[in-house]
Amino acid sequence: MIDFYTAATPNGHKVSIALEELELPYEMRVLDLGQGEQKEAWFTAINPNGRIPAIVDRDNGNFAVFESGAILLYLAEKTGRLMPQDGKGRSLVMQWLMFQMGGIGPMMGQANVFFRYFPDKIQPAIDRYQGECRRLFSVLDSRLAEHQYLAGEYSIADIANWAWVRTHRWSGVDTEGLPHLQRWIAELRARPAVQRGIERPPSEVLVRPDSEEKARQFSAAARKMLETGQSRRSQKETE
Repeated sequence: MIDFYTAATPNGHKVSIALEELELPYEMRVLDLGQGEQKEAWFTAINPNGRIPAIVDRDNGNFAVFESGAILLYLAEKTGRLMPQDGKGRSLVMQWLMFQMGGIGPMMGQANVFFRYFPDKIQPAIDRYQGECRRLFSVLDSRLAEHQYLAGEYSIADIANWAWVRTHRWSGVDTEGLPHLQRWIAELRARPAVQRGIERPPSEVLVRPDSEEKARQFSAAARKMLETGQSRRSQKETE
């Protein structure tokens, strides 16, 4: 049994999709990020960085794993699935997984901050991060023009990238003119395990981005979290 600590974010959904695809038994605990539950001592004992997601594998001596990419690798190696066994195949999966971890995730995260959450609209920053997201989407589109999946077979690399790319509207980035990326997004969304994964837990904003009222509420809550975090950092710096 795996204890799964998460919230309705792309990084959380990366792990929930993998757990569903791999048919691993797990118990989910949703952390209240707005209340700072991820910073409480009991959770930082699991993840010293105080971020979701994290897992504890009860069947492996209560072994804790944090960082979403590391969790995906651990689960793939634990089951021998969603990861090729040959060296070249493993390397391809790792390359496209790192593409998400080092590119897609950080750039879309920054686009979200400046486009949705930041109190002031700093247009050069919005343009910078949305433009970089679109460039990275073009890289994915080029790869998917020649391959059904990013690393040949369906793998944790697809799961990691898809969990972020599917939220492109929230980042203010479109996928028009990227037909291979659009095909891939639709194909993965049709997978039953993927559908279950993005509902563990559900996000009304990300799953139904046309809900403007939900979007406003989510943005207001996120701005409050951002401002609270900045206030706490300033307080510590003056102590």
